Amino acid sequence: MTSPQVSSRALYARLLGYVRPYWIAFAVSVVCMALTAAAEPAFPAIMKALLDGGFNGQDPDAIWFYPLAIVLLFVVRGIFGFIADYAFAWAANNVVLDLRRAMFGRLLALPTRFFDNQSSGALISKVAYDVQGVTQAATNVITVFVRDSLTVLGLLAWLLWLNWTLTLIVLGMLPLIALIVRLSSRRIRESARGAQTAMGSIAHTLEETIEAHKVVKIFGGQDYEMGRFEAACRKQRRQNMRNIVAASLVSPMTQVLTAVALGIVIAVALNDSAAQRTTVGGFMGFVTAMLMLLAPLKRLTDVNAPLQRGLAAAESVFQLIDQDAERDAGTIEIARAHGRIDFDQLGFGYPDREQKVLQRFDLSIAPGETVALVGASGSGKTTLAHLLARFYTPTSGRILLDGHDIQNVKLASLRANMALVSQDVVLFNDSVAANIAYGAMRGASREDIEAAARAAQAFDFIQAMPEGFDTLIGENGVKLSGGQRQRLAIARALLKDAPVLILDEATSALDTESERQVQAALEVLMKNRTTLVIAHRLSTIERADRIVVMDRGRIAEIGRHADLLAAGGMYANLYNSQLGGGEQPG
Repeated sequence: MTSPQVSSRALYARLLGYVRPYWIAFAVSVVCMALTAAAEPAFPAIMKALLDGGFNGQDPDAIWFYPLAIVLLFVVRGIFGFIADYAFAWAANNVVLDLRRAMFGRLLALPTRFFDNQSSGALISKVAYDVQGVTQAATNVITVFVRDSLTVLGLLAWLLWLNWTLTLIVLGMLPLIALIVRLSSRRIRESARGAQTAMGSIAHTLEETIEAHKVVKIFGGQDYEMGRFEAACRKQRRQNMRNIVAASLVSPMTQVLTAVALGIVIAVALNDSAAQRTTVGGFMGFVTAMLMLLAPLKRLTDVNAPLQRGLAAAESVFQLIDQDAERDAGTIEIARAHGRIDFDQLGFGYPDREQKVLQRFDLSIAPGETVALVGASGSGKTTLAHLLARFYTPTSGRILLDGHDIQNVKLASLRANMALVSQDVVLFNDSVAANIAYGAMRGASREDIEAAARAAQAFDFIQAMPEGFDTLIGENGVKLSGGQRQRLAIARALLKDAPVLILDEATSALDTESERQVQAALEVLMKNRTTLVIAHRLSTIERADRIVVMDRGRIAEIGRHADLLAAGGMYANLYNSQLGGGEQPG
């Protein structure tokens, strides 16, 4: 295990890798900072010359030379300082852009199992907040370190030239300052990690409360949610205060040490002046340079806090970027599948459950066939669909598409041959047309989009909207009814025209009229496609070519609707319970 120091160096080196593409702006900024720092010793030098030569009246040009020199010095410093700050800010914002792009790209490539174990609020916090903190370590800290280090070196060189004995007294405080900074680093990093975790909890609580605001209101959950939110905020406040305590102690302790050194220097300088070993100008030049050291030294000691916070944020950012992407070892490309699907001795279990969801499951589906899956909640219906789309990987057995093991098919090729319509319709805060022609279909013509909407029985209600197909539908289609959202999802699947179709309880949450319209649209969608239907309402699958009744990950019954009813088994019981006003479990 590497030490924290080595780990920090490796982390910082990786951060600088994101700065590398912007090395020109970085170099310009460093050069300008170096020129600004080089100008720092000029001020005490001007003060020494002014006191030693300007006040004796021997130089008639002194009355305008020294004021002009001081003004010119600060103008030059201001110009170079502005260029340095602008160049660094430009690089910093590009680093944030690149990191956010890398994080979002990784989110798009992560497997479904990752999202099962993460709160979306914590992930949003990483992308929105943590990455901003990284710039403190990647760019702002460099600004302070380069500019102020060069300033300190320039002033120390001037001090050594003026009086090396007094300068050694000043240098004596530096090891003590370094020790203080070192001791504070670990505490600052730890509290920064805690603050980031707490911010993720705040974001998570906010997201859940906003999305579930109706449930919160109807069940009187305001006090409970307020308690959760306050607890998360208090935790973040405690971590921030720990950070502030550690960071705030560094500056006053440094200033005390500097004041001690300054007191010793003044005492020694006064003694030298009494012995006529130094001039007033020399003494004031030395004290001026020493006082000018205070500001850059303070910034250098204070930079440790944002550095540690930035490194803690970098750990969080790279933790996401380094997550393993969805596995895709496939090499086979399928242009357009015929649609034959074979589940061969399929087994699957979730890591946190002892009981397997699927056990030695065997089923073959012919091209163009409609197969419905029914059964109690937890019987493995939805899991089967997820395995077919390779959202998860089987623990045993295999799934074949047109005779190819889907693990050997490229993910993009496999999913290009599939369309999904589920109970939980996902729509985006965009236009109707953009939601139908989503993703790989975004180049579809308006004629094709309208044709898909007509086939999905969505054209009339879309045309009645204020801007027709260009109407914005709100977050997840909040401006639409459940049936309208479902028909948009069907139109999206129709436009894709995939040979394999997965219907995951697509009508279970609809009223009778909406179900009738959606069912009519589904019948159009299912034509000439291999369709896997996960059914809740058994009345919607009576025309299926085959119905598979699942029980605890196995096939309990299989056959056509009429045959299964006549057999009087599990399917007949489920069907009769729904006709009698009951509900099928799950």
